[in-house]
Amino acid sequence: MPEHREEPWFFDKDRAALLVIDMQKDFVDECAIMEVAMARHRIPAMRRVINACRVAGVPVIYTRHVLSDRFEVSPLETAYQPKLKVTGMREGSEGIEIVPELIPLPNETVITKHRYDAFHDTQLETVLRNIRGAGQVDTVIIIGTVTSICCESTARGAFMRDYKVAFISDANGGLDEASHDATLEIIARVFGRVFTTSELIENL
Repeated sequence: MPEHREEPWFFDKDRAALLVIDMQKDFVDECAIMEVAMARHRIPAMRRVINACRVAGVPVIYTRHVLSDRFEVSPLETAYQPKLKVTGMREGSEGIEIVPELIPLPNETVITKHRYDAFHDTQLETVLRNIRGAGQVDTVIIIGTVTSICCESTARGAFMRDYKVAFISDANGGLDEASHDATLEIIARVFGRVFTTSELIENL
């Protein structure tokens, strides 16, 4: 039997913001340069989360991972993924755009990032501190891709800044089931709470 524990914090929808991580064409489209099939298959769950947050008045913030042809803006990333030295997620390209099924509304914020953690050298923390009024957001809901890379890195970054993390198990897309499940386990143990899409919507 799993060990029972009380939840470490209460989810308050009035203090939450939704982060939609890197649901871009270069990750999601079939045969794309960095295709993550699970992310594509989980678009319906992600759409449910986004729509429910909009109805509940929870701000929706998107991130886009962007590389450059002018210079290697993320040299260690391209060292591990050599194909990204010459193609993929290029600024100004169609591939960096959010997939049409999850397109941001005109009034929603889109953060450009160059590292896996969406907090690193971006405007995200400033946006979160003020998007519902100064200091009101204390919880981030995380959906998107890749579960064990940008989503987990952002969850850890949020935790380090004292944000409560609500990680949505069936609205994140991983490279494979094993790495996806490993992230869910470590988030639940240490960095946040794991919800299903249905569980989150019940809390909204």
